[in-house]
Amino acid sequence: MSITATVINDTIKLPEGTHLEDGTQVVVLPQPARKQTFLERNRQFIGCIKDGPADGAANHDHYLYGTPKRKP
Repeated sequence: MSITATVINDTIKLPEGTHLEDGTQVVVLPQPARKQTFLERNRQFIGCIKDGPADGAANHDHYLYGTPKRKP
């Protein structure tokens, strides 16, 4: 049998409805917490600029640093 539990404040929390008899020995194999991807961390910003320049992607250096615009 395999159970996935979570540690909260140094206490192992079993999933709801899971019961083990007192005295049951268990083996704990820690798994690192999954890190969020860049997209997951920044999803709130997708589509937030509604009135930017139409050529913003192609000429981002111009708008950020003042370099000459690229020719189409």
